[in-house]
Amino acid sequence: MSDGSAAVSPRSGGRPWRVPMVARDTGERHRAATPLELLFDLTFVVAVAAAAAQLAHTIAEDHAAQGLLGYLMVFFAIWWAWMNFTWFASAYDSDDTPYRLVTLLQMGGVLVLAAGVPAALNEQDWTAVTIGYVIMRVAMVVQWLRAAHDDPAHRATAHRYAAGIAVVQVGWIARLALPEAAGIVGFFVLVAAELAVPVWAERRNGITWHPDHIAERHGLFTLIVLGESVLASSRALAPAVEAGVDLATVLVGGGGLILLFGCWWLYFRTSAGIGLAQHRERAFWWSYGHYGIFAALAALGAGLEVVAEMLVHPIAGSAGLVGFAVAVPVCVFLLLTWTLHSPLDPALARKTAYVLAACAVLIGIAAATTVGLPVPWAVLAMCAPVGVLVALRVTADHRDARISA
Repeated sequence: MSDGSAAVSPRSGGRPWRVPMVARDTGERHRAATPLELLFDLTFVVAVAAAAAQLAHTIAEDHAAQGLLGYLMVFFAIWWAWMNFTWFASAYDSDDTPYRLVTLLQMGGVLVLAAGVPAALNEQDWTAVTIGYVIMRVAMVVQWLRAAHDDPAHRATAHRYAAGIAVVQVGWIARLALPEAAGIVGFFVLVAAELAVPVWAERRNGITWHPDHIAERHGLFTLIVLGESVLASSRALAPAVEAGVDLATVLVGGGGLILLFGCWWLYFRTSAGIGLAQHRERAFWWSYGHYGIFAALAALGAGLEVVAEMLVHPIAGSAGLVGFAVAVPVCVFLLLTWTLHSPLDPALARKTAYVLAACAVLIGIAAATTVGLPVPWAVLAMCAPVGVLVALRVTADHRDARISA
């Protein structure tokens, strides 16, 4: 992903039916997410919610291992389709009629995928999920072919993207004919192929992309996943509230909100845009790592949903399983956030020991639920290590502000 020199001129007045799809300026000022990108993200809420809801169901039914594998597989399809659109739009968003219509096709693919999530996770029927995913990826082939036509400087790169994506989609369709065990192996082979396409396509001439725009887009999707987790927890708590608010309800509702708020605070401590501009060579891995951040935040919402469900009726899953279903996603989020952002912000690297200590405490609290610690109290206790990390960041920011004043 290297710099480019071509730029799209600012548009004003009437909107032409078609605008040449040439590379946008990587230093374009005031580059922000467009209304179309925001609408595109909102369609993914449906898919994220469907995946998280099915994960919560499998945890409650004590089928967490099977449910987690299916969840991670579905979430890859959601994340990879979103990420590819995001990076393409950062380089080639012409925002004309053809671009909007192809984006509409991708949004339709998201909804097809979301509709197929229950069948995929409960019945191992991946037909609808695969069809929805392929619709989104074929739409990207169309976008790359258009970019190849309009942008001679990056034509070879665009052609490699289009060819690589198209070939892998044939593999996804063929995977539907495989038996279950072979299908899982095929999934991981195809994932490796999908991840390799951008590396292969950009080995000589990378596409243009705007660091502030990319950082904002990932931040906005983080907000969307956090919002879905809040909504899922709220829906799950509603029956408990209707039955009568008690201490356990307050602990779960308050503790869950604090956990999600703490995750928001730690992720948005600083913008990654400056770091990405200074270290463009790290962009691939920074973006790839967000698969874990997004999946962990959605899984946290699923864990909190199961905790709320426990307040209303008995579930098959043990208290210990539910405790870990909350603690582990928080740990994954913390570790990945620090791992991805530390190379872009040296101040974070000095806090690694605190992050590891916080994760150890979180796991310890979850382990305590296996020997009698009530899960609602465990959720509240998990707020403490996250709160300490937030306090450390606030203290450091205050100190830096005084030094620079």
